[in-house]
Amino acid sequence: MILIPKDLSMSGWRQYAAAERPSVAVIAGRKVPIREISGVITCLPRVTELELLHIAAEDRGYVAAEMTAFLLAWLTALPCPVMNRPSPASLTGPFWRREQWATVAARAGLPVSPISRQVSLAHAGAPGNPPTVRVTVVGSRVAGDAHRRVLDGARRLARLAGVDILTVGFSDGGPAGAFVSAEPTPDLSRDQTADRILEHLTGGVT
Repeated sequence: MILIPKDLSMSGWRQYAAAERPSVAVIAGRKVPIREISGVITCLPRVTELELLHIAAEDRGYVAAEMTAFLLAWLTALPCPVMNRPSPASLTGPFWRREQWATVAARAGLPVSPISRQVSLAHAGAPGNPPTVRVTVVGSRVAGDAHRRVLDGARRLARLAGVDILTVGFSDGGPAGAFVSAEPTPDLSRDQTADRILEHLTGGVT
C-alpha cells in the first residue's frame, strides 16, 4: 500500500500515545490498524505544497508543515521496521549537506573527492563532479557494481549515519574509488534495490 499526503486529509485517522488504544491509519481510502503494518519505506523527506493541490492555495504552506510534523511523530512511534527512521530535519533520516556526508565518509575510512563551491551573481555552481558509480546499502547488504572495498566502505558509512537505506556515489568503482555523494531516499525504480528492501523487511523471505 502507498500512503500519500492526500491520505492525511481523509477522515478515520486515530493516533494514541497509549499503546492500549488501537491507532488507525487511512491508506488509499482504507482504514488500516497500525498492528497490520509490517514495515514502512519513507520516500518523501517532507510534505510540500505541490502534493496538496486539493487544499486551498492560501492554506497549503501551513497544512504541509502540519502534515510533515504529524508524519514525524507517527513514523517515530510505529512499532514496525521503518526504513529510514525520520529525523527532526527530514522524514527519510539525516538531512545533511554534502560536506557533512563527506566528514562521516572520512570517518568510515573512505577517500573523499575534494569539494568546492562557487557563487556568483549570475550562477551558483554545483559542488564538484557528479558520481560515476552508485551503490545502495540496504541493511547489511550492498547492491552495486564496484570493488569490495567500495562496497564495504558504503556499508560502514550507512552504519555511522544510522540509516537502513543509503545510496552512495563514488568517483569510480575501483578499490580507490572516492566518496562523492550520499542520498538516504531510496530509488524504488531499481528492481535490485526493491528486492533487497523486501528481503530486509521479511527477514530474507521474498
